Amino acid sequence: MVAAAETTLQGLLEGARQYQVPLYQRTYSWTEHHLERLWEDLLRLAEDRVDNPKATHFIGSLVLAPSPQNGPAGVQDFLVVDGQQRLTTLSILLCAIRDHRVATEGTEHQGRLNEQYLINKYAPQRRLKLVPTQADLDAYVACVDSSALAGEGTVGAAYRYFCAKLAQPEIAAEIQRLEEAVIFGLGLVSVTAQAGDNVYRIFESLNNTGLKLTQADLLRNYLFMRLPTQGKAVYDAHWLPLQERLTSAELELLFWLDLVHRDARVTQSDTYARQQAQLDRLTTEERVEAEVRRFGRLGELLRLILHPEEEQDPAVRFRLERLYAWGTTTVYPVVLHLLDRRSQKTATSAQVATALHYVESFLVRRLLIGRATANINRNLLSIVTEMDKDLPIDQAVHAYLSAGRKYYATDNDVRNAVRTLPFYTNGRASQRTLVMRWLEESYGSKEPVALGKLTIEHVLPQKIGPEWQRMLAADLNPEENVTEVHDALVHTLGNLTLTGYNAELGNSPFPVKRVQLAKSGLRLTQDIIDSERWGRPQIQARAESLAERIIAYWPGPTAQTTDQNQVRWDLMVKALAAMPAGSWTTYGDLAALIGTAPQPVGNRLRAHPVPHAHRVLQAEGTVSGGFRWPDGRTDDPVVVLTAEGVKFNEHGVADPAQRIDLEELAQLSGVAPEDLPQRLPRPRLAEAQSRAGRFAEQLGVLQDSRVAGATLALLDRWSELGGSLLYGDAAETSCFLMARERGHADGDIWPATIYPSGKFEVVFQHLSSRPPFDDMALREELRQRFNQLPGVDIAAAKLTLRPGFPLKVLTEPGATEVLLEHLQWFYEQAHLSDQGSTITV
Repeated sequence: MVAAAETTLQGLLEGARQYQVPLYQRTYSWTEHHLERLWEDLLRLAEDRVDNPKATHFIGSLVLAPSPQNGPAGVQDFLVVDGQQRLTTLSILLCAIRDHRVATEGTEHQGRLNEQYLINKYAPQRRLKLVPTQADLDAYVACVDSSALAGEGTVGAAYRYFCAKLAQPEIAAEIQRLEEAVIFGLGLVSVTAQAGDNVYRIFESLNNTGLKLTQADLLRNYLFMRLPTQGKAVYDAHWLPLQERLTSAELELLFWLDLVHRDARVTQSDTYARQQAQLDRLTTEERVEAEVRRFGRLGELLRLILHPEEEQDPAVRFRLERLYAWGTTTVYPVVLHLLDRRSQKTATSAQVATALHYVESFLVRRLLIGRATANINRNLLSIVTEMDKDLPIDQAVHAYLSAGRKYYATDNDVRNAVRTLPFYTNGRASQRTLVMRWLEESYGSKEPVALGKLTIEHVLPQKIGPEWQRMLAADLNPEENVTEVHDALVHTLGNLTLTGYNAELGNSPFPVKRVQLAKSGLRLTQDIIDSERWGRPQIQARAESLAERIIAYWPGPTAQTTDQNQVRWDLMVKALAAMPAGSWTTYGDLAALIGTAPQPVGNRLRAHPVPHAHRVLQAEGTVSGGFRWPDGRTDDPVVVLTAEGVKFNEHGVADPAQRIDLEELAQLSGVAPEDLPQRLPRPRLAEAQSRAGRFAEQLGVLQDSRVAGATLALLDRWSELGGSLLYGDAAETSCFLMARERGHADGDIWPATIYPSGKFEVVFQHLSSRPPFDDMALREELRQRFNQLPGVDIAAAKLTLRPGFPLKVLTEPGATEVLLEHLQWFYEQAHLSDQGSTITV
């Protein structure tokens, strides 16, 4: 049974009391964002109390467990089960108020505030009323003692923040009211466990009611609940080094990876419950300590996965860096297992490097054949438990990946896919760029190029003018047209390269592009600049050359694996089924998506019932003369499409703004998942800063000065509105306009992604799962708002996709101000749930 009561800081701290933050709790972690919200709440509260001295402001709960040794007299001891962040913050604030008043008014405030709220004057062995975690103790004591060390660490940063605020001239006359607001006006609910209560269960239940306690926090709590006598020694010797080595999110990842080693079916959401069950089988403190030591050893190995530059063996480091760059945590279980086997002397570094190479090849070859995500989690998570334990580790990994239908592409699969499939729409954008960079590195140039600044270039442009149309027309067969051949070729690997001159190249004729590409010195462009023209024969010849290089560079499956070439009719059905009313696509777009020609697509649609087949038109936007309803219907497709919202002109041509093109078909069918900011692990600060610089540099290279200046000004204004910026990790460094970051109660959210190559991408696809924009009406209002910009016309049918408009729109008179008005509306909508909310830990 627990007792809950409303209280204030005065009620908590007056009298002989001591609040001990358990050593297993997280360290003090409030940032300036949290402090600023508290400060603003305090200022409003102090103002409210002028007219209403009894006004209060609720800031959350505090969960306490009394010591069993508490008696009727003496210092009353309590364990702070939850709420230590706010209690620590308020104590630091009292230190800052005390020091400010001593400096500006007199020393009488020193003893008054110390003895009432900060120390137990007559209990020197229990002097501090609040005892924070071991890692924060020295910095906190320095604050209480007004020491010169009071400015150190996160605790010191909070102290300096409050000191700076109190020193503002306008606060001088308010200091008394402010102190009273802190001590008497901030309301808390104190939840106190009674004798016999399971304190851990209280802590655990809080996590289920919304407080931001991670599974790693819960597991740490449970571990040290199981160490009543050895806890301090185990914490200092084993847990603290692990906690310093890995972030909270990385610790949670570690505990999940440990479970996956035994059972590939364990999900990350089950981490705590499954680890708790494991710990329950440990009957002594010695066995629990051994488990913490084991976690420490695995934590060292996970550190290498997340920071591969720290690996000593060059070959292993090279492979670790590549898999880290690939950006999927599903490879981590097998990588951790490989490193663990090496640490236990049952595998060599050479075997580990070879095994990692097979994993990389598996990922790259699947991407090339358009199967990047098919059962990938199941395949990779099961390697550890299902591979042959009697084989050397590298052979075991290779054999496992090659067995069954895991889409480990054979050499013939690679040759066919590179020639026909739209590489540019497969997988994540960052992964496509990595494959291109790694291909360039495969040439082993003695004068390597800085590949990180290069972006993917379509040699045959995505939008072609008359000169390109004439070049393609020269290679046409009688039954073909230029549009369909262009759609079939433009996104294939044979037509793609890397460049730092993307903006300059644009849709330029081939002779112009050829000269520009020759400046870069990339071996990847050699076949291009050696060609006199760039039509279908040249693109396909380069595709065949690249396919052979891929086959030699990334080893394929064992000989037992059979070719898996097949037309992806399932993908076509998936894409068509996802097409919204009021949209249309072409036979060529569908053909390019699945790696075939337009005619087989038309034949398939006539012979097999497929959802929304009537939404497939000819390249110019007209109904094909050979169109037939597979079920024998006789409706006019134009009438049906018009009723669905497609607009036709007087010549029967569908509105091109409503066309779902190849890239958007890929989005609908899940081939090209959203290139999200990296989730786990979070980018390190230095990386984030370098990405911001890289974004600005690429923007300056790829756009003219007016567009670049307008874009950077927009980012500055977005930050002034309260938003933040997060940068992607692909070769082309994207910028996400974050309205809410990870950790917000409603989740992270952003309205748009900006690409230095010139696109302002509106992420309706992402917004459809984020409140409040999971409401279609709000997304529709956002679309209409963006359509107020000059030259912007986003079709309603694209409310589930990621359409966009060129950054050059920002250079139109008044465009930036209009866009900012709509972004501010978005930001306000994203934070409606914050109104009346309280600060939580």
